[in-house]
Amino acid sequence: MSSNEPMIMALPKGRILEEVMPIIRGAGIIPEPEFDDPKSRKLTFDTNNPLLKIIRVRSFDVATFVAFGAAQLGVAGNDVLLEFDYPEIYAPLDLDISHCRISVAELKSLSIGDDPSRWSHVRIATKYPNLTRKHFAKRGVQAECIKLNGAMELAPSLGLCRRIVDLVSSGDTLKANGLVEIEKILDITSRFIVNRTAFKTRNEEISEILKNISARNDLK
Repeated sequence: MSSNEPMIMALPKGRILEEVMPIIRGAGIIPEPEFDDPKSRKLTFDTNNPLLKIIRVRSFDVATFVAFGAAQLGVAGNDVLLEFDYPEIYAPLDLDISHCRISVAELKSLSIGDDPSRWSHVRIATKYPNLTRKHFAKRGVQAECIKLNGAMELAPSLGLCRRIVDLVSSGDTLKANGLVEIEKILDITSRFIVNRTAFKTRNEEISEILKNISARNDLK
């Protein structure tokens, strides 16, 4: 990538975007006005830095854009980073935002007297099959994972599986669907990520951005 070409920063839509933009703006990166227009269909936006553009993509896609060099910078939850485990991604900054957790949940009726330490095989619906298998494999539990991209909470009540692994924030969605957390896998925050090749070839520019974001994040 030529040093004259604009770098791309991939940001996730939704809750993380709302929490990260004060940090991005505080670091001196200001997107064009249309970025804040909820009616805009644009996905790529100029910034006040002519050598930096912002794209908005699905949270699960940020890591893929950065890993394959389509974007040089990005923000992603460590749930996504652990699920894909791309060696091309360097994650130097924990932004300490979008706190939640990945947990195992099951129907409340099943949870009575259930002990996760006694499981030997589990069938689980999740959008994190790799992360889930690794978690259970560490203690010798075989995890049969059914990949779903949404509506995870429906799976146990409809007989697809007995348990799910999903992101949990308040726990209200689980409760509304008759589920309870039975085991926490890990806590989640969002990280500022960099493509390793870009970090070598455009180190000075990226290091300056990292310094400004780190300084702004320390003040929030």
